[in-house]
Amino acid sequence: MEVFYYVVFGALAAVVAGLELGKSGKDRVATTSAFNSFKNNYVLVYSLMMSGDWLQGPYVYYLYSQYGFDKGDIGRLFIAGFGSSMLFGTIVGSLADKQGRKRACITYCISYILSCITKHSPEYKILMIGRILGGIATSLLFSAFESWLVAEHNKRGFDPQWLSITFSKAIFLGNGLVAIVSGLFANLLAENLGFGPVAPFDAAACFLAIGMAIIMSSWSENYGDPSESKDLMAQFKVAAKAIASDEKIALLGAIQSLFEGSMYTFVFLWTPALSPNEEDIPHGFIFATFMLSSMLGSSIASRLLARKLKVEGYMQIVFSISAVTLVLPVVTNFLVPPSSVKGGSMSFGGCLQLLGFCTFEACVGIFWPSIMKMRSQYIPEEARSTIMNFFRIPLNLFVCVVLYNVNAFPITVMFGMCSIFLFMAAILQRRLMVVSDLHKSSTKAQEMIGEDEPLNP
Repeated sequence: MEVFYYVVFGALAAVVAGLELGKSGKDRVATTSAFNSFKNNYVLVYSLMMSGDWLQGPYVYYLYSQYGFDKGDIGRLFIAGFGSSMLFGTIVGSLADKQGRKRACITYCISYILSCITKHSPEYKILMIGRILGGIATSLLFSAFESWLVAEHNKRGFDPQWLSITFSKAIFLGNGLVAIVSGLFANLLAENLGFGPVAPFDAAACFLAIGMAIIMSSWSENYGDPSESKDLMAQFKVAAKAIASDEKIALLGAIQSLFEGSMYTFVFLWTPALSPNEEDIPHGFIFATFMLSSMLGSSIASRLLARKLKVEGYMQIVFSISAVTLVLPVVTNFLVPPSSVKGGSMSFGGCLQLLGFCTFEACVGIFWPSIMKMRSQYIPEEARSTIMNFFRIPLNLFVCVVLYNVNAFPITVMFGMCSIFLFMAAILQRRLMVVSDLHKSSTKAQEMIGEDEPLNP
């Protein structure tokens, strides 16, 4: 059965390499040296920020268990992280529009470094503080950096179409290659070199510090709302009004919450899904395979965006495919008889699910640069970070509920729920395309009327 893992990994690696090396002129966009320098700087910083996040992932649960905490205690720590991201993270992230996106990115680095430092303490209260800091940092990671990039890109006068190039490259490296290398490096530090499970967190702090130094020395500051008022409630009202008054923004927020909520639920469920009878599976290798699948998706997305295909159109297909992949555990549970052997190798049903999960991760790789592209088109600049953090409120609430009730429902019910959410995302994506096309047609008609008015006294 071990051969199966290597075959899947090797096949994915070959496809990714073929896609990257086989790019034609249609898949490449002619840009300027100034833009390339700007893009490379952002991608480097983003990769360092993501390495600080990915290095911690494989050993968070294990470190808590080594300190002697049971499943319930660890669950409360995770809930604290998502709850912090929903409450405090939304406030801190929204301040980025007023106080500056560069400052918010530096705040992310400081918060996450402090969170890493708390991992040295076995005290539950200290670890809880670390989770709260980590939740705040997560909100900033997924709002402040993108907001800074979009504003700075436009401020420098680069072609708006080039944004998709930066998005695709950042996701390909930061959520793909960096994730794979970070997982292997964390394993090297903790296991092979014998530094223990806290070593990856120290390494993460070092990478975050390097990234913060680059931000401080090479990034300029930009803001959202240019007014002098620093009233946070006023900023919330602006964001809420924008979401309520523009159906496109509301639809985009709902789509993001449905997909990311399903994605984070999948993160918790894939291990028990592949090893229902405590099968001996290589968690680290499977994680690397998932990240390679994500790289495949981001490579496909870069081609789609380079050829200027309508994002709203192809994402309907992506969401539908992802919905089918997450219903696989439900189907295999009924069609494939479960193994009765404890601690054996992965079952045939598990192999089918693994292929489906790799397909889902490829959809995740397509999702990130595509949703970033749509956010850059639809979300107003004056409240970009605030609105993006508003989108994360239902997401974090949903994940907290799932974590709290993870043992209350069968795993098939959880996957079935995620599949339904993804089908709903596909339907809403269709609605977004219709509304967007109507808006464009209306705008074009108004422009034509405006051009004709001087000819009719």
